Amino acid sequence: MKITSLNKATTQAAAVLIGITALSGGTGLFIVAKENSAIAQQAAAAGLLQNHMEADMMHDAVRADVLAALVGGDDAARKQTLDDLKDHLGTLSRTINEDAAFQGVDSIVAATSQLKTPMDAYAAAAQKIVDTAASDPLAARAQMPGFMDQFRALEKSMESASEAIEGHAKEVASSSAALGTVAMIVLFLTLLAGMAAAFLLAQAARRLLVRPLLDLADTMRALDSGDLSVKVPHAAREDELGGMAQAIDAFRDKLKAAEEAKEAQTKLIVETIGTSLDAMARGDLSVEIDAELTGPFAALKRSFNDAAHGLRSLIGTVVTGTENIRTGANEIASASEDLARRTERNAATLEETNAAVNAIDHRLKSIALSANETLSRADGAIAVVGTGRAVADEAVQAMTRVSESAKGIDSVIEGLDKIAFQTRVLAMNAAVEAGRAGEAGRGFAVVADLVSALAMRAEEEAGRARDQLTHTQAEVVTAVDAVMKVDGALADISGDVGQVHALIGTMAEDNNAQSHAISQVSEAIGDMDRGTQQNAAMVEETSAAARNLTQEVDSLADSAASFTIDAPHGHRAAPQRQMDGATLH
Repeated sequence: MKITSLNKATTQAAAVLIGITALSGGTGLFIVAKENSAIAQQAAAAGLLQNHMEADMMHDAVRADVLAALVGGDDAARKQTLDDLKDHLGTLSRTINEDAAFQGVDSIVAATSQLKTPMDAYAAAAQKIVDTAASDPLAARAQMPGFMDQFRALEKSMESASEAIEGHAKEVASSSAALGTVAMIVLFLTLLAGMAAAFLLAQAARRLLVRPLLDLADTMRALDSGDLSVKVPHAAREDELGGMAQAIDAFRDKLKAAEEAKEAQTKLIVETIGTSLDAMARGDLSVEIDAELTGPFAALKRSFNDAAHGLRSLIGTVVTGTENIRTGANEIASASEDLARRTERNAATLEETNAAVNAIDHRLKSIALSANETLSRADGAIAVVGTGRAVADEAVQAMTRVSESAKGIDSVIEGLDKIAFQTRVLAMNAAVEAGRAGEAGRGFAVVADLVSALAMRAEEEAGRARDQLTHTQAEVVTAVDAVMKVDGALADISGDVGQVHALIGTMAEDNNAQSHAISQVSEAIGDMDRGTQQNAAMVEETSAAARNLTQEVDSLADSAASFTIDAPHGHRAAPQRQMDGATLH
């Protein structure tokens, strides 16, 4: 099949895929609908079968209730039996009515329509026996044969209904299974058709689209790597890929033509510029390009000639500058050597000055240490004087207390003197009274004389004690005055020592400050000495560098002399502005 448009072919392939997808989807939806209907029928059949099984159970439960009523029991048991019978009969009637309400299957409708009459007769017989059993158990037992006939009649009808319902359930299950098998087959066939169509479309796409695109990609990579001899495939196709291949073929032809032009231009450049560059590489800066170059190579020719002129000017400037540098380097070397000698002398002088300043610093530090020791001793003397003044103060306070105590003793002595006087007066009065008493008061008179004599002696002793105490007070006052004079002398000594302490402290501070200043001066001189030595070393390095510079300048002059800078006859050096413009271009 011949394809003239990939767009149309892609559209047709998409339409085929959409049709297959729609067919698969429609088939799936139809099968799902059928399956849902089958599931609903199975659910209905299962519900009907379950309902009929419940009715069968109630059929047996009613018989059990009747038997329980015949067994008898107390009132509570009979009441429970009545309640159970009522509940079971209700459930039996409900389930059989639900069976009869089922429509759609003739066999089930015919079987369930025969359940109503035997069920009513069975329920009435059961109710009658249970009611009679409460009052007349024997009569109730007599009714059992008829009840069992009703039981078997209803059982037979329910068996017919069960067979019809079970047959319907099996038929629905078989129909659902068959429908599922058909659905699986249809879905499998639809899926197989879709896979086959997708495979065929993929193969067609690979053959008609992917493989040609890969071939064109390989061709583009070959062209990118420089292989212009590669043949462009699929150029004869009439679709979009054919147009792309034709465009690539045209692009290849243009690249080939450009490459040929490039080779021709390269050959021209080698023949014209290469020779000049070789001569310039050998040191001949007088060479210039004389060949006629057109197009962008004309600017290259102009730029090369301008560059050659610039190099000639630059080498000439280098030669001239080299001579100037040689002269300056010699002067720098001479000045550096002279400066090195002066720097060495300055370093020696600074070293001697530093030694002298260090000696002064040591002496000042010794003086400062002596002043500090003297200051410490003055502090000790001040402390001793302070202790002496404190002791003198304590002595004055003690003597003051002694003087106060003496005043107290004087008052005591005065009191004793008064007591002695009064005692003597009393003794005199007693002697008078004893004289009046006569012989009876003689002994009492003797005692009164003794007491009077003792009182007089006490007055005399009190007088001597007062005199002695007065003398003691006078001595205490004298001692206090002496101690006060000692305290004053100590105060004067303390003041003088304090002044000496202040002077020595000032001297010590001055000495420390001088020592610190001298230390700073010594450090500064040391720094100057080290700096001078470093300067000397740097001057030596500068001198060596100047000598090396002279050697390098000589080498540079020799190298510059190897260039040929005379411009060829008939050519004019391009101006500087033109050279700059060529360089920028």
